[in-house]
Amino acid sequence: MVVFLVPYLITVIFVLVSVAFVTLLERKVLGYIQLRKGPNKVGLMGLLQPFSDGIKLFFKEQTYPYLSNFLVYYFSPVFMLCLSMVLWTLFPYLVNVYNFNFGVLFFLCCTGMGVYGVLLSGWSSNSNYALLGGLRSVAQTISYEVSMALIMICFLIFVFSFDFMDFMMYQEGIWFVFLSFPLFFCWFSSCLAETNRSPFDFAEGESELVSGFNVEYSSGGFAFIFLSEYMNIIFMSLLTCIIFLGCDVYSLFFYIKLTFVIFMFIWVRGSLPRYRYDKLMYLTWKVFLPLSLNYLLFFSGFLMMMLFLMG
Repeated sequence: MVVFLVPYLITVIFVLVSVAFVTLLERKVLGYIQLRKGPNKVGLMGLLQPFSDGIKLFFKEQTYPYLSNFLVYYFSPVFMLCLSMVLWTLFPYLVNVYNFNFGVLFFLCCTGMGVYGVLLSGWSSNSNYALLGGLRSVAQTISYEVSMALIMICFLIFVFSFDFMDFMMYQEGIWFVFLSFPLFFCWFSSCLAETNRSPFDFAEGESELVSGFNVEYSSGGFAFIFLSEYMNIIFMSLLTCIIFLGCDVYSLFFYIKLTFVIFMFIWVRGSLPRYRYDKLMYLTWKVFLPLSLNYLLFFSGFLMMMLFLMG
């Protein structure tokens, strides 16, 4: 048990620290996009800003809505954070700490479960604004999961395995991003929608939803939801590097690519305005879904033809 737990705990600690610095990176990049400095007062170049934010969040007063469903309200942020932490067992270790063979299926199960945390936190607050934000977020996440799963299946046809480490072996010659550039953009847009990031952040469209499903949360509950969202962003960036950008986990270049994908998440937020809700649904059901299905048919047909010619 110790052999399994220690690497996992170290991974989670490093991920939580990286969440702190991703928030700093985001605020710095958005600051420079908007021609201002971003946080630069706390510590050298604002490096201690994330820690002061974390301390402020956890030491603030915890408020509870009088009419909320207390137990569900209290535990749904904890559930969301635990689910995000469980996802990190999929980190492709080269030393076979957890490298289980059905990693892709496990990922799809965990992302499917993530919907319940959002729905329960919106419903249990017993606020119309929180429920409305939760429902919109759930509809968006479920819709984009479909096209996302199909895009993954397109590449599983090549790899013929559910193990993430096999992506490394099959991308030694050429990265999968060069095989299908349009699918990469569909995947990246689906990642933005899955993690409720701009321009698809309808769960937190402040103009009409007052911060969405987490509107009634303060202090620790809000911090848990915040940590969960950013852990998911880092994990989706990791997954993008694994599936499309070579998956050379043992090299430093892999982590540079990972940082660049996280930067792309922030770059999109600083550049694009928020989508209209019906356009968001149109995008996944009328654009991404047909495109990924066509690619799936093309790849499977191509593979069958190659097997026929070789056999």
